[in-house]
Amino acid sequence: MVKDRTLLGPLALSDGSWGVGDAAKPDAHWVEFRPDGLYQHEPGSEGRSVPWSRIMTGVWITWGEHSWNINSRGAYTPKGTVATRDGGWMRMTLRQPYEDCLLRFDQHTRSYRAVDPLRLEYLLRQLVDEEKPQLLGDPEWVGRAVAHLAGGRNRWVTSRALRRAAREALAAAGPNSP
Repeated sequence: MVKDRTLLGPLALSDGSWGVGDAAKPDAHWVEFRPDGLYQHEPGSEGRSVPWSRIMTGVWITWGEHSWNINSRGAYTPKGTVATRDGGWMRMTLRQPYEDCLLRFDQHTRSYRAVDPLRLEYLLRQLVDEEKPQLLGDPEWVGRAVAHLAGGRNRWVTSRALRRAAREALAAAGPNSP
């Protein structure tokens, strides 16, 4: 089992569950990976569930406090970390019925290396493209994929290199199905 504090940008393991955003922060917005789908935790709400089967291609991570910042791919520091602390959004298109879906998350106090959210985004897209997003509901599988993607050099990478890294992470994590 992968230990808590394992992370890939905003994706972190907390109490045996993977999620995007700061799950330890009181009254936080964060997105949990569950066996049945994504679950949006929101203060003062019962939350929202998004089944894996409804997610289509086009998973994006954007930064900013407001959801209308649709083109805010982020501001980055010269050291290659995400500059904003206003939180972020997981954006995707859902099917049956077709709709845009915005899932909000609060950022951790730690900095995110710019390359890590990109690696996460490409991993999510690869899983959706291969019709295997349900693998994200298996904490062991996610831990193996994250272990493969985390670390390494923090430098600008191409779309081709990110796609290759996502494919390699899928292969390294194994074919398990929850």
